[in-house]
This record gives sequence, C-alpha cells and structure tokens, in this order.
Amino acid sequence: MGSATTQALATTTAELTTANVGDLTVARELFSAAREIADSAQLSGALSSWGAPAEARAQVAKVVFAGYSPVAVQLLTSAVSQRWSSTTDLISGIEELAIRAAAIGSPATDVEGELFQIARLVAANPELELALGSRLGDAAAKGELIEKLLDGRAGEATVLIASQLVQQPRERRVRFLLNRALQLVADQRGKKVATVRVAGPLDAAQQERLAGALSTRYGADVTVNVVVDPEVLGGMRVEIGDDVIDGTVSSRINDLRQRLAG
Repeated sequence: MGSATTQALATTTAELTTANVGDLTVARELFSAAREIADSAQLSGALSSWGAPAEARAQVAKVVFAGYSPVAVQLLTSAVSQRWSSTTDLISGIEELAIRAAAIGSPATDVEGELFQIARLVAANPELELALGSRLGDAAAKGELIEKLLDGRAGEATVLIASQLVQQPRERRVRFLLNRALQLVADQRGKKVATVRVAGPLDAAQQERLAGALSTRYGADVTVNVVVDPEVLGGMRVEIGDDVIDGTVSSRINDLRQRLAG
C-alpha cells in the first residue's frame, strides 16, 4: 500500500466515523459505487485522473451518484477527492468504507464472528471456494449463493458484506476477502481479533479468560475465534495481527527435531 493510499484511507475513515450512519443504507450504496466504478473504465478513469483537479473529480461523483443518500454522496466525493496510489486502491478504499459502514450500521450484530465462521466454511469446502472464486462465474449468482447459504444463519450486515465481496473479488481469494473484512469490522469497533488454534474445543470460561488476558496484553478488547486443529497436539497457537504466539506441542516437537538434526 502506497503512502498516498494510506493517507487517503485515514482521511476517509475519519470522515465515516463522524458521519450519520444509522442503518445499512450507506454500506449498500458504497458497495454499489465500488462495483460501478470497477465495471466502467470511463468512470474509473474520470474519478482517478490525478491530472484533474480534486473539485472536478468530486463533481463527477456528485453527478453519477446523485441518487444515493447524502451521507454516501459526501463520502464518495471525499474519497475521489483524495490522492490514491492507483485506481485499484481507490476502489478498494470505497469498499473498505462500505465494510466499516456496515459495522457502524449494525452495532448489535457479531459481524466479525459471523464472517470468521463463513471463512471457515469456505476453507473447508473446496468446491464452494472454487464456485465463489472463479472468474468465469456470474457475479450476481455468487451473491445469491451466499445469501441462500447464510439465510437464517447470519445477520443482515454480515450477509451484505459477504455477498458483495464475492461479487467483486478482483483477483483476490475469497478467504482473504472475508478475513480482511472481519479485521476491518473489528478495527472499526475498537477491537482486535485473535485466531486461536487448539487440539480440542475451549469452553466458554476458557475463552473468556483467554480473551481477558489478550485484552490486557494488547490494551484493547479482543475477540477470540477458535479453530480446532488436532495437528497441534496440545497447547495453543494465537495469531493476532502480525503477532504469533506459538505454544503448541507440535511446534515444540518440530523445534526439538531441528535441534537434533543440527
């Protein structure tokens, strides 16, 4: 990610945080805008022509997206007024705003936890991952497939995010998209997400103690997602952001083997 994109994301995220987002309308409109820009070379060129003044790019966005809610129009005009490292980064930036807006618009839904479960479902089903990730499939059909799979199993915000992401993967794997989305939702809510791999399930009390210990260590609320993996043999492996705490028996055995081999 280039420095221009980093600054643009910081600016647009700050604006979203102070915007009046009361439901999922803004998120839906931002997702729609990201897809429309990605699908039109003419529009994406007009909105990311860095040789044109920011005011001119903003005016194009106001005209094209005039039918959207005032909040969505304001966020879109702000986004296209920023300088991004590439057109792809602009589209991804609007998509990120949509994910964050969904988190704000549905505060009572455990979006990050539900996205984690969807990612696990996709990872465990190669045929499903292929169907969702194929460049040959119809985008709308992929969205409808996700909606049918999640009917009654996830909140409206989660379904919106997942169904929209699979319709516009842009050479990205579905699992990556879902995991990135849950990280963004957690960040928007001031949380961190820990993926914990253990040999057997943790009960509610164990998860609560672990979440408390990690929250103290990182100075923020931590959501714990547990993955049962018999290959760890015992202990646990905790992944949180770029940090990895590996206390598994399998890791210790591998370390011992390497020492013996050396």
